[in-house]
Amino acid sequence: MRLSSGMRALASVILLWPSVIAQQTDPALTGTWTTKSRKVLTGPGFYDPVNDKFFEPPLTGQSYSFTNDGHYEVAYYRAISNRIMQWQHGTYTKNANGSLSLEPYAVDGRQLLSSPCENKNAIYTRYKQPELIQKNSLPTTLQHYSVYVDTYNNVKRLDLFQYDGAPQNPMWIAYNPPQMLPTQTLNPTTTGTAAAKSTGTTKSKRSLEGGDMSEAQLPWDVSKPTMSGRPMEDTVWWMIALGTVISSVLYLRS
Repeated sequence: MRLSSGMRALASVILLWPSVIAQQTDPALTGTWTTKSRKVLTGPGFYDPVNDKFFEPPLTGQSYSFTNDGHYEVAYYRAISNRIMQWQHGTYTKNANGSLSLEPYAVDGRQLLSSPCENKNAIYTRYKQPELIQKNSLPTTLQHYSVYVDTYNNVKRLDLFQYDGAPQNPMWIAYNPPQMLPTQTLNPTTTGTAAAKSTGTTKSKRSLEGGDMSEAQLPWDVSKPTMSGRPMEDTVWWMIALGTVISSVLYLRS
């Protein structure tokens, strides 16, 4: 049976497609990577897209996940002067010069910023931050990535560098295949509006209107699973304060 020119062209595309995908991604990146604490991981344990809420890990850190077919996911948690949680996912491409372009889905990214000294409410916003990561091939490269086996613990390691050349915290492989939420858009919208839910006993919807950084006020209440649990430094502070009071009372009675 002779195939038409159109059928032959289609068959060629199907046969070549795996090699095209391989050229646009880096198989060495496939998997879920996390920093030393291993408490921040992408997937449903960090962000719940159905109820639109975060789950606060016990320790800070960050996690990246990549798939063979060009999808990625990022989870980030920091707690210094304030607490910030960020999550986004989308597609990534390995460019001809070896760099990586990470393009998030605009409507899906989320950020929760908690700064009790400035606001009694945590600020919940949409979040979108594309990334361009250069391949570590030249000494003058400012931002790059490297994947190699860490000789100290014999585990695969991923190093990422910021735009100014400063290294991020190293990450080690945690899962392969990667642990991720579904790779398609999770909060599709044609009006630029997504719903955010508070996590108290009575759940109320609050719209996130007006683009990537629109806001929804969430109560600053650490009993809520959106930001559950105080950092360890709060507990230590109260223990020190209590010890000071007890020492003062004993000194006055002596």
